[in-house]
Amino acid sequence: MKSISLIFLLAANLIFSQTKYQTPYEKGNGNQTTTYEEMVKFYDDLAKDFPTISIMSFGTDDNGEPIKVVVYNASVDKNNPTILINNGIHPGEPDGIDATMMMMRDLVTGKITAKNLRVVAVEAYNISGMLRRGSHSRANQNGPEEYGFRGNARNYDLNRDFIKNDTENAKAFQQTFQHFKPIYFIDNHVSNGADYQYLFTYISTNKERLGSKLGNYFNQKMQPEILQTLDKQGILTTPYVNIHGDSPDEGFPAFMDSPRYATGYTTLFNTMGTVAETHMLKPYKDRVRATYEYMLSAINYTAKNAAEIRKLMAETLADYQPKKSYPIQWKVDSTKFQMIDFKGFEAGKKPSEVSGKPRLFYDRNTPFNRKVKFYNQYSATKEIAIPTYYVIPQSEQKVLEYLKRNNIIMKKIQQDSTIVVQQYKIADYKTSKNAYEGHYLHYDTQVKAETRSYKFRKGDVLVPTKQYGVKYILETLEPEATDSFFNWNFFDAILGQKEYYSDYVFEDTAAELLKTNKDLRTAFELEKKSNADFAKDSRAQLDWLYKHSDYYEGSVGLYPIYRIL
Repeated sequence: MKSISLIFLLAANLIFSQTKYQTPYEKGNGNQTTTYEEMVKFYDDLAKDFPTISIMSFGTDDNGEPIKVVVYNASVDKNNPTILINNGIHPGEPDGIDATMMMMRDLVTGKITAKNLRVVAVEAYNISGMLRRGSHSRANQNGPEEYGFRGNARNYDLNRDFIKNDTENAKAFQQTFQHFKPIYFIDNHVSNGADYQYLFTYISTNKERLGSKLGNYFNQKMQPEILQTLDKQGILTTPYVNIHGDSPDEGFPAFMDSPRYATGYTTLFNTMGTVAETHMLKPYKDRVRATYEYMLSAINYTAKNAAEIRKLMAETLADYQPKKSYPIQWKVDSTKFQMIDFKGFEAGKKPSEVSGKPRLFYDRNTPFNRKVKFYNQYSATKEIAIPTYYVIPQSEQKVLEYLKRNNIIMKKIQQDSTIVVQQYKIADYKTSKNAYEGHYLHYDTQVKAETRSYKFRKGDVLVPTKQYGVKYILETLEPEATDSFFNWNFFDAILGQKEYYSDYVFEDTAAELLKTNKDLRTAFELEKKSNADFAKDSRAQLDWLYKHSDYYEGSVGLYPIYRIL
């Protein structure tokens, strides 16, 4: 009888707790999301009443508000492996904010468990965007009634800022990530794009960038098992449908999450991750439920398999050794694909009531299920040899600040030293014509390498590559890498010439050089013979002689980060 009474008492306590700590979303009509103030109070109340939950702050939003992180840990062991959840990076996509509030409540009240696992969640990453509440900015989305805005206080899309760190938000995220060093990461979103039957789509961390051990494990074992739980509950799931408009009959590629994105950044530290993308046109209550169930399934799997995940992370890190090859550019392999069942709606054209021209529409009365090509193989298009060290002059304070924030091990040179290094010269690059997230981004960068002796000063910095953050080091310091510091304009000053000449002065100097320097004269005459336009252009000839003389500064285009092989 005592055991029966105890069961009834526990059940009654659970029901009471579930009622007492209802979220604003649960108190509403299923199509309403919490406000920022309600969310903060909810978590603060949980932390006051339950010892298993605590609130920490890491940095601030660009508007000055502290970015709060809620930590659930049922154990006193602070070294428990961590699953990290990010919410509200795009506050117009608030599914994760409401789902996580319910999940944390269910964890502390015992409705669900996370044995030997810390569950850490950013309450709302883009606070300033969450405070900019409205009803119309998400024109393609079915609810909730009111929601936040995509950009933050300075109008940055935070899901493009994980490498360049233009915002305080991004700096705070890196501090959070480096503090907890999670073994799994979830970033909660809502999709854009085509219409189809699926409620839940997902971007799995690109398996090639994860490395073969982690990549195969995550894509072939872990992710399928997590999703299987959702499928059993009738939640239709598919990889993120990376097309905009029309039907995916021709197939679609796996999304390449380069380091500018959340999961692209976490991959640099061998943390597997998923971008959860509920479908924008499905009812809000269904999207919140799907987000909750994915997080719960991921928590259960990660808790059960934490030891294996940690082992694979360590083995993967050991693969990145000096002198080994490391890919820094990728492209989808159009010759390789997987045939997947796709549940869509027939797409067609009908006259537009606006323009009278044919417009796209999806007929939800004619669903289909057919095989389509999913291009989920990427091939490396550029590789580099991992050096033993990078050398960074102490003058590059911004770069050193970024490395420090990411817990990169560095050591200062103790005395002036001449070291044989490899140095790059920027041979070519292209620059975007339009501003992109505060930058005119470089791409298709090409370098030429030269080995030379260079005198470094006491206080310049050595960065060994045999360390936890090796992939972060390579992806940021190698200029040809997609999201390198060079491509994000950190080094644009090296691209500009600082000293010039006056024609009337240098004419006499150039004439003297041609008289006294036979090699220069021979090369100059050869250039004139081989290039008709050059032979007619006096200014170009004078400029050529200037740039091939000792008067020209040799530093233009020289990349100021050095490699020790």
